[in-house]
Amino acid sequence: MSDLKPVTTSVSSLVGMAVVDDAGQSYGRVHEFAVDVSQDAAHVQAFVLRNRTGGKKQTCFLAVTQVVVPKPEDKVLRAASKPGNTPKMDDYLLLERDLLDQQIIDVDGRKVVRVNDVNLAWERNDATGEAQGLRIEEVEVGTRGAMRRLFKGLPETAVEGISNKFSPRTIPWGYVDLIDRDPARRVRLKIEQEKLSKLHPSDIAAILEELAPAEREAIFTSLPEETAAETLEEFEPKMQKALLQGLASERAADIIEEMDPGAAADLLGKLSEEESDAILEEMEPEERHEVEELLEFSANTAAGRMTTDYVDVPAAGTVADAIAALRSFEGDADTITEVYLVDEAKHLKGVVALPRLLLADTTTELTKLSESHMVSCGLHASDKEVAELFDKYNLRSLPVLAPHGHIAGVIHAEQVIAQLREG
Repeated sequence: MSDLKPVTTSVSSLVGMAVVDDAGQSYGRVHEFAVDVSQDAAHVQAFVLRNRTGGKKQTCFLAVTQVVVPKPEDKVLRAASKPGNTPKMDDYLLLERDLLDQQIIDVDGRKVVRVNDVNLAWERNDATGEAQGLRIEEVEVGTRGAMRRLFKGLPETAVEGISNKFSPRTIPWGYVDLIDRDPARRVRLKIEQEKLSKLHPSDIAAILEELAPAEREAIFTSLPEETAAETLEEFEPKMQKALLQGLASERAADIIEEMDPGAAADLLGKLSEEESDAILEEMEPEERHEVEELLEFSANTAAGRMTTDYVDVPAAGTVADAIAALRSFEGDADTITEVYLVDEAKHLKGVVALPRLLLADTTTELTKLSESHMVSCGLHASDKEVAELFDKYNLRSLPVLAPHGHIAGVIHAEQVIAQLREG
C-alpha cells in the first residue's frame, strides 16, 4: 500500500468518463459505481461501463483493481485488462442510482438533507500505478457537491475552483448504511438509533415528516418504544394513524403503553374499532383498563382530554409524603406541575404547586401550602369551557372531578394548546 497522500476524486468527477485500453480503444464510459455491501461496504468494487454496440446500449463490469489510477489532468481512465460481463445488479449498492439525490438524516443538524455527491479516494500500487481500491470517504450534502454536478463538463480545475468557494458539508461514509429490506434501497445514517433518539421528540417528528412514507416507517420502527411514544404524540392525527397502521399490533401496543393514557385514548379513538381492539388486546391489563375507561368519553369533553397520570397525596400528609409520591410516580414527570390533596374517598381537598414543595421544610403540613382557591371542572365540560378556565385563571393544570367530587383525572396546559391547534 502506498505511503503517499491518496489521490482523491468524486462520483461526479468520474461518472461519464471514458475508459480506454493501452491503445486508446474505448471500452465505454463510467455509468455506475458498484459496492458489494455484504463483502466490503467501504469500497467501490467495480465500475459499470456503458457503451454502444450496433446502435444498442450495453453495459460491462470493470473491477476497480483493473484500472490505472488517473492523474488529476487525465481526461480518461485506463484499464489494464478487458471488462467482463455485468452481474446481477440487485446484489449491489449503486452509488449513482441509490445514493445521489436521496435524502438522509443529518442528526447533528436535526434535519433531512440531500446527497449531492460522494467523495472517493484511490488506493494504488505505486510500482504499477494500478488501483488497489477506491475507498468511499464521505457524502457531500452541501452546496459544494451540488456545484460540482451543476458545472460538470467544464475543465476539472474550473469545476473545483467554483465548488471550493463553498464550505464543505459532509457526512463520513462510516455513518451511512442501507435501510434493511427496503425495496427502494434507501439510505440512512447508522447513528440514527443512537443519536436520533436523543433529540427532542418534536425535532424527531419534524425530521420524519420530511421523509417518504417507506423511510418514515422504517426509521420510526427502529426507535426505542419510549422515544417512539413521545414522538408519536408530536404528529398530526393523520400521520399518527398512518404510523400506527403500519405497525404490528404487538409493537403498536408496546408504544401505546408508553404514552400518556389520555393521549393513547385519543389516538386509539381515531382508529377503526377493529384496529383499536387488536392493539388493546396486546396491552398489559392495567394500561388497557385505563385507556378503555377514557375511550368511553367523548374526545371533545374534559374527560376525553384528561389523563389519569397525576400525583395525589393524602391531605393529612407532609411535604416528605409528597416528595415520596413524586419519586414513585411512573408517568411522564415532565407534565407534573402540582400535587393534589385527597381524602380517603379520593375527594379533592387541595392543590399544591411544585415550587412551594421545593421551598418548604419536609415536615411542613401540605394543607398549609395548598392554593387558596381551587379550580376544577366536571367530566362533561366542553373544550371551550376548559380553555376558558385555563385562560381566566392562568392555570398550569386542571383537575377533572367525577359527579361525587372525587378526582378522575387532570388536564395539562399542553393538552389545551393541542386542542386549540386542532380547532
